Amino acid sequence: MRFEFATANRIIFGAGSLGEIAPMASEMGNSAFIVTGKNPDRAANLLNLLQEVKIHTVTFSLGEEPTTHLIMEGIQKARDSECNIVIGFGGGSVIDAGKAIAALLSNQGDLFDYLEVIGKAKPLENPPLPYIAIPTTAGTGAEVTRNAVILSPEHKVKVSMRSPLMLPRLALVDPLLTHSMPSSVTASTGLDALTQLIEPFLSKKANPVTDGFCREGLRLAARSLKNAFDDGSNAPAREGMALASLFGGLALANSALGAVHGFAGPVGGMFPAPHGIICARLLPFAMETNYNALKNRTPNSPALERFQELAWIFTGNPAAKSEEAVSWIKNLCDALNVPHLSEYRIKKDDIPLIVEMAKNSSSMKGNPIELTDEELAMILDNAL
Repeated sequence: MRFEFATANRIIFGAGSLGEIAPMASEMGNSAFIVTGKNPDRAANLLNLLQEVKIHTVTFSLGEEPTTHLIMEGIQKARDSECNIVIGFGGGSVIDAGKAIAALLSNQGDLFDYLEVIGKAKPLENPPLPYIAIPTTAGTGAEVTRNAVILSPEHKVKVSMRSPLMLPRLALVDPLLTHSMPSSVTASTGLDALTQLIEPFLSKKANPVTDGFCREGLRLAARSLKNAFDDGSNAPAREGMALASLFGGLALANSALGAVHGFAGPVGGMFPAPHGIICARLLPFAMETNYNALKNRTPNSPALERFQELAWIFTGNPAAKSEEAVSWIKNLCDALNVPHLSEYRIKKDDIPLIVEMAKNSSSMKGNPIELTDEELAMILDNAL
């Protein structure tokens, strides 16, 4: 057995913890470049806290998921502002954008020098500018991952910029920031978080450290997600999902993902479907296909024991059978009103190309069993 574990230099979790940001930020710099979502007003409290300790702030708002063009625009604006610290305040896309901007500000060359698949995938030579990640959704766990997912419109694919140096200097997770999420966003981000606990748990690269995060995160998500969806002001449920999301990020950054995220890159690059919705819609069908493939082709696989454990965790019934893990996920997705992928202009004719692209993704290599083209196509077909 061999594994390694790395994460953000410091993690702070707790309701109201945003109020602690100013002194920690001032130790890192005095001019902050703030990356936000499409509504920068949500960061008003953060800006006020920083300005109270005389930190100069410049904001950069992302109205969409980060593209290569937006990242390069952000880098130029950050350079012009002469910032010496970067803060990402928003969902996973915002936090990823901040990671990439912080990294490029201290390294020579072009963004494409460092992108995987469509670029040169060069390693970073210098540590990024000090970076603080503050998530406002409970889904991606990007505050503790070492990569940034970026869309290249020209290539119609999402790819990563990846380096251990990109782990944030500080991850500050305040569950109160997630209370304003609408139910649809709670559903898609929450199911993304759940996926990022299930896939590392079933992964070929699972290890004892990530297993602990997955087991606790799965328990939290199983009892919290539906409650947070039904009542966004439910503080225990919001806290549970914020912690589940953090644990999912810790797990995926130190093990691997699977077929759902193998599809998410190509689908998200080719169609206007949000990452969380892609994962949410694919999850039950990928789980079902994996379970059947393992049972039929590798009946002694330890991953089948993991399905049994998932069933116990999800249902709370120690007598639950393995296949009940799949039915529980299907019922949850129905209850959370996850839309079909066909609503995002994906058609049956697109399936062969998506399958071909997904087979080459790094996430697919973590799947507990190698799926056939027919099985991969069936997952997509069912999700339409």
